[in-house]
Amino acid sequence: MSKSDQTSKPKPVILTCAQPTGQLTLGNYLGAVRNWSDMLDDYECFFGIVDLHAITVPPKPSDLRQNVYSCIAQYIACGLDPKKCHQFVQSHVIGHTELAWILTCMTPIGELQRMTQFKDKAAKLGFKVAEEKGSDDVKFTHEGVRAQASINAGLLCYPVLMAADILLYNAELVPVGEDQRQHLELCRDLAGRFNQKYSETFKIPEPYVPKTGARIMSLSDPMHKMSKSDKNEKATIFVLDKPEQIKKKIGSAVTDSEAEIKANSTKPGVSNLLTIHSSLSGESINDLESHFLGKGYGELKAEVIELLTENLRPVRESYHELIKDKNYLDSVLKEGAQAAQKRAYKILSKVSRKIGLTERARN
Repeated sequence: MSKSDQTSKPKPVILTCAQPTGQLTLGNYLGAVRNWSDMLDDYECFFGIVDLHAITVPPKPSDLRQNVYSCIAQYIACGLDPKKCHQFVQSHVIGHTELAWILTCMTPIGELQRMTQFKDKAAKLGFKVAEEKGSDDVKFTHEGVRAQASINAGLLCYPVLMAADILLYNAELVPVGEDQRQHLELCRDLAGRFNQKYSETFKIPEPYVPKTGARIMSLSDPMHKMSKSDKNEKATIFVLDKPEQIKKKIGSAVTDSEAEIKANSTKPGVSNLLTIHSSLSGESINDLESHFLGKGYGELKAEVIELLTENLRPVRESYHELIKDKNYLDSVLKEGAQAAQKRAYKILSKVSRKIGLTERARN
């Protein structure tokens, strides 16, 4: 194969989407976003801000609009160069909801009711969830009363819209966390189901696992992942935190009563701080254990504070410049939506034709 043939070969398409729900956490940054920037040269990357997913638990409209701008500004500040990738808002692209409806009509309701995340969300709303033996139905009760109607259908159909987000771009690869793997499996099942019924149409997407990606835990309860929804304000580092906030949060981070700085299952708090240090400094955990031999937790925390402050400073400063320039952010989203729409129309047209819909007239 000639050099020109190699350079003209299309890049594999990779797609990842996230809800616009406020600030990115250190876990989001180190575990995902920072690694995404390493994919830009090797893949054609689509980054979707899924505002339609965000309304399954209705937000304040003004907050939703502001969060979209905040999300895109944080992405760019964290290294997602708009010149190397396509960043778009889900509702700006025709096809997501149409394909979701088509796929919904192919999805047994029992599959959706058995989704772990749906059952977890229903439980958080106060509903008891139980599968009946010998039946595909899942029953929901609230204080002894059957209450399926009290849970909005958006929460139930969320995974189908997620599948549509992926299949609309015929993405080969999808970065997913452990909590989303079940949704990706449904997406793969729906793609295979459609291909079998209507002929080969969708690529079966594969999960993308980055070479490196830190799993950052809560600073107050290191047995659980760091979360933006944690009610304890000291539990989570946000990428936009000021130096004094970082110092306060790391200073109060849980360690243990022992003095030894080691990473193991019996020392989750210390292990978490070492993971953060390693992710930012590039030093291995083993080297860090040797470095801190004979030293105390105060010295470990001091170094983590310094690393966080220096690494997050350019992100924070870039964000505050970007968020003031709405015209620039709009231009990024417009260009991203145009690229996304071009690809989406190809798939949507093919799907519509195969299931028997008449062709739409487009300008």
